[in-house]
Amino acid sequence: MSRQQAIQMKPLAKLILISSSIFVATTAAAQKESYPLHPDATISAGVPQGVVTKHFLEISKTYPGTSRDYFVYVPSQYDKDKPAALMVFQDGQKYTTRDGEWRVPTVLDNLIHRGEMPVTIGLFVNPGIVSAGNDEAQDRFNRSFEYDSVSDRYATFIVDEMIPLLKRDFAITEDPNLRGIAGSSSGAIAAFGVAWYRPDQFRRVFSTVGTFVGLRGGNEFPTMIRKSEPKPIRVFLQDGSNDLNIYGGDWWMANQTMLRALQWAGYAVDSKFGEGGHNGKHGASLFPDAMKWLWEDWEKPIETSTANHVEFKDVLIDGEDWELVSTGHKYTEGPAVAPDGSVYFVDGPSDAIWKVNADGKGATKFSELASPSGLMFDADGRLYCAQNKSSSITRIELDGKYTLVAEGIGCNDLVVLDHGLYCTDPPNQTIWYVPIDRETRVAGAPQVVGKGPELPNGIIVTPDKRFLLVNDAIGRHVWSYRITDDALLEHGQPYHYVHQSQDAIRSGADGATMTRDGRLLVATPMGIQLFDQPGRSHMIFSRPKVTGPLSNCVLAGDEMATLYVTCGSDVYRRKTRLSGFAPWQPSVKPDKPKL
Repeated sequence: MSRQQAIQMKPLAKLILISSSIFVATTAAAQKESYPLHPDATISAGVPQGVVTKHFLEISKTYPGTSRDYFVYVPSQYDKDKPAALMVFQDGQKYTTRDGEWRVPTVLDNLIHRGEMPVTIGLFVNPGIVSAGNDEAQDRFNRSFEYDSVSDRYATFIVDEMIPLLKRDFAITEDPNLRGIAGSSSGAIAAFGVAWYRPDQFRRVFSTVGTFVGLRGGNEFPTMIRKSEPKPIRVFLQDGSNDLNIYGGDWWMANQTMLRALQWAGYAVDSKFGEGGHNGKHGASLFPDAMKWLWEDWEKPIETSTANHVEFKDVLIDGEDWELVSTGHKYTEGPAVAPDGSVYFVDGPSDAIWKVNADGKGATKFSELASPSGLMFDADGRLYCAQNKSSSITRIELDGKYTLVAEGIGCNDLVVLDHGLYCTDPPNQTIWYVPIDRETRVAGAPQVVGKGPELPNGIIVTPDKRFLLVNDAIGRHVWSYRITDDALLEHGQPYHYVHQSQDAIRSGADGATMTRDGRLLVATPMGIQLFDQPGRSHMIFSRPKVTGPLSNCVLAGDEMATLYVTCGSDVYRRKTRLSGFAPWQPSVKPDKPKL
């Protein structure tokens, strides 16, 4: 080796030496971990013991081909006539013994006996395995797919498969405030995900050495916590400074980021951080105290508030939740606000347009029209209706008569201006423009003015009426086009960044509406996303219900501050601090945004 090669090797050798030293120190620190056995983890005289039984799930609907063991703990105080609370553990088997590291049955015995927890049934679930079919091949292990994926799939498995199994033999409460969920490492992010996606089912989370890193998108959780409307969940976090730091991320830093996000967003959160490694030693030692905190005042419901949230307090009104307006329809979409502030919507499969009653309770059928999909008023109160299946646009005049505005063009949603209308044609990936004479309201020939989105859907115009915004239901952006003086579109860009579940194939961005200050609201599967002018999603409003497509939204009512949304068979509304803008209103120039 030459002297020059030796010199070049020195920095690398130094780096190897430093890395080796860190590894040795980390390993040594982990090996030195020792925590005293908590008194509540020891069997106590006079405390009745619950019973743990083993079970087997052979077939899963949520995870096809998987089978798994699961275990059930039933406390001695259980009464079949009184529904019990529920605590679910991921990687279930390791928590079930009385002489192992966690000793969960003994801890539950002691805490339930003293009344520091309600009478609680424990469900311990192992991750699924898909058998290879013979001994010459390796099985498929579903643990990372089930636990690390950032979606509602695992929550669906627990809620729709495991809990019904449990209910066949035991009375389990329906109160989400009396349901907790726990896990370690990937099991911890799985536990958090269940409560995050289904706070209507689980509201207490115990997480140790949680894998909130970039294995399958878990690093997005802190961002979603900050941007999403606060959920009524209570979280306990544990980690150690010698936790993993590998290709997927830094567990120690990720858990601190989770803690800071939860604190910033106003959640009830507690934590115990130490110097331990990626194991259950520290978590097991503090498990009894964590359970006491997690179940503190369990008789009272866990509540949430937007009053202390930095972003939401200026947009939503604390205590004002979603209110059901109309129900029983087949599929609601296309809400539109009229110049008098009233709200209309469509039920496409029923070939009907509905008008929300003046008191906001129920709706009255306004008109029958084949396959309506989108609605928009003009300044004079004439209603334009997109008819997607019949490839046409119809206008309902002030005297109730129908006028065919355009035909032979796909039209899912539309926006109406004084010089014409724009509409989206999803199958042909096209944006159409139909000129309309300002005086006679006679429509001219439709023309293609825009391309770009893979599946153009919802469409709206900015308050200054110079930019047309088009949602892409497949891609994860809202496209922005400048409207030229002759009504053409130019400078199209995938502009607004739409959040979606990490394993979602498409964004699902649907209908949209606008505020007077230039903020965009878009209906998405995650909720109503609120964007600033530069295209950044600041807030995600909660869905009014878990099921049903969240298809569209509009601001209406007094000062256009009430947000109406169409969701599956229903229409909901919610009072806000926003001020809406409708395209039939005079143009408004928004203030320059913070860049």
